[in-house]
Amino acid sequence: MQITLPSADGHALAPYTLRGPGAFAAPAPGTRFNRIAFSAAHVVADARAAIDPWLQCAVDWDATIACRQRLWKLGLGVAEAMDTAQRGMGLDWPTSLELIRRSLDAAKDHPGALVASGCGTDHLPPEGPGAARTMDDVIRAYEEQMAAIEKLGGRLIVMASRALARVARGPADYERVYDRVLGQAREPVILHWLGDMFDPALAGYWGSADIPRAMQTALDVIAAHPHKVDGIKISLLDKDREIEMRRRLPAGVRMYTGDDFNYAELIAGDEVGELPNHRRSDALLGIFDAIAPAASAALGALAAGDTARFHAILAPTVPLSRHIFRAPTRFYKTGVVFMAWLNGHQSHFTMVGGQQSTRSLPHFAELFRLADAAGLIEQPELAVRRMKTLLALHGVE
Repeated sequence: MQITLPSADGHALAPYTLRGPGAFAAPAPGTRFNRIAFSAAHVVADARAAIDPWLQCAVDWDATIACRQRLWKLGLGVAEAMDTAQRGMGLDWPTSLELIRRSLDAAKDHPGALVASGCGTDHLPPEGPGAARTMDDVIRAYEEQMAAIEKLGGRLIVMASRALARVARGPADYERVYDRVLGQAREPVILHWLGDMFDPALAGYWGSADIPRAMQTALDVIAAHPHKVDGIKISLLDKDREIEMRRRLPAGVRMYTGDDFNYAELIAGDEVGELPNHRRSDALLGIFDAIAPAASAALGALAAGDTARFHAILAPTVPLSRHIFRAPTRFYKTGVVFMAWLNGHQSHFTMVGGQQSTRSLPHFAELFRLADAAGLIEQPELAVRRMKTLLALHGVE
C-alpha cells in the first residue's frame, strides 16, 4: 500500500510504501511483568461540543475510558490526569477529578488494573486573587487535591507544582512543602520531577537550576520519608542523570523512568548497584500510550527472560518516540493523539485546547513513516485514508 507524503521541508512530495503492522502478541491472561509500567494516558476531546476550544474543555468520556481499557488489557497501568492528558494545558482540575473518578470506576472491571492519579496545585490561578503567595498556600492546594483523590480511593502521583516553583526561594521551601504533603499521605506516593523541556514553568525545580543540587534536594526529601515514597518519576531526557539518581535511592524506592528518549535501556537496566532498585527503572511514560502494543509485548519478553526480544521490539519505537518528543517537547501530546486517530482509537483529530495545531504537516508525515517502520500502524487502510484527509486539509490533494 502506498501514499504520497511531504518531505522534511514540506515542499517536495514522494511516494511511500507501507511495511504493515508488526506482530505484537498481547500478554496471556494472568501474565505478570517484572517491571511496573504505567502509561500516561491521553484524553479524547469531544469534537462536537459547542465550546470555545482554546478556553473551555469538553471530553468524550466513553472514548477516553476506552483508551484506558485498552491499556489495562495490554497489562499496562494508567497514570491518570498527567501532562499527557493535557493537565494544566487545557484540562482543568474539576475535569481532571472527574477523569480520575471515572477511571477508578472503570478499573474495577479489570482485576489487577493499576491506576495512579496526578495530584497537584493547578487549581490555583497563576496570578491575581487566589494565587499562591506562600508555602502554606501551596501546601493547602496540595492538601485539597490529595483529599479529593484519596476520598475516591485513588493512589497519588504528587505532581511538580508550578505554584511552588514560582514562590519557593530555595531547597528549604521544597523540603518544607514535601515534608507536609508526604507526612499526610495515606499510602506511599510517586513523586514527579518534570524537566523544563516539558513545562518551562518548572525551571529550577527543587530549588536550583543546577541538576546535581536539585537532585540532592529531591533525594533528601525521599530519605526523610522513605516509607511514604513508592518511587520517583523523572523526565529530564538525560539517562545518565536518571541512572545516577536511581543508584542513590533508598532500598525499595523505585525509579520510574519518564525518559521518552532512552526508555528501553533504562527499563532493561544493568548489574551495577547493591540493591535491586538501583539496577533498573520501572516506567511511567507518555510514549507508552502511542506504542502500547509494542510496549506490552516487549515487557512480556523481558519478564520471560528474553532480553534480546525486548530490545528487538522496542528499538524501532525509539526513533518514533524521539520524533514525537522533539523540541518543543511540551507539544508531544499532539503526536500521541495523532497516533490514536491514525489507529482508529478515536474518530477525530481534535484536541483539548486546540493543540492539534502545534505540529506541522511535515512533522506528521515523518511520524507516519516512523510509526510504520516500528510496526505501529495497526490498520493500514484506515491510517492511509485518515492521513490523506489531513493532507487534503493542508492543500495536498
